[in-house]
Amino acid sequence: MAHARRKFEHALDNNPLLAAEMMSMFGELYDIERMGREANLSPESLKELRQQKAKPVLDKMEVWLRKHLIQVPPKSALGMAIAYTLNLWPRLIRYIDDGRFQIDSNLIENSIRPLALGRKNYLFAGSHDAAQNAAMMYSFFATCKINNIEPYAWLKETLSIIPDYPANQLHKLLPGQK
Repeated sequence: MAHARRKFEHALDNNPLLAAEMMSMFGELYDIERMGREANLSPESLKELRQQKAKPVLDKMEVWLRKHLIQVPPKSALGMAIAYTLNLWPRLIRYIDDGRFQIDSNLIENSIRPLALGRKNYLFAGSHDAAQNAAMMYSFFATCKINNIEPYAWLKETLSIIPDYPANQLHKLLPGQK
């Protein structure tokens, strides 16, 4: 949803009135998500909230998109934003059917950004084995982060007990498995 929203944000320069209408509807959806987060709703309750409040907004958005698809030049920034959003529409609205889904992928994208930004640097790991070792460490540290485990403490403890640990039980040493 964030990518679709961004397309309309860019279209504000091209057609400020119409793009602002859609930006307002995106704002309503994100306000609903904020309400759910602040209320710390369970996935089931979040689904209910979305069905009650977000579904009517999404229905209004779809009508707006289809109406304006034929009214704006297709190669304009707004026309391309509308076409992009309609093309993804069935996937964009799936989040209202499951409270475990997020409205957008921003959290995931932000968590992998350091890897994407450093990708060129990783080409110079020294060898294929060194690159694999670095990838393994990044995975361990990302898992620590997801599980709210301090990476240095986990690594220090793991390295101190691993020499005597049974090989068939090593999976128990992974972050978040204890």
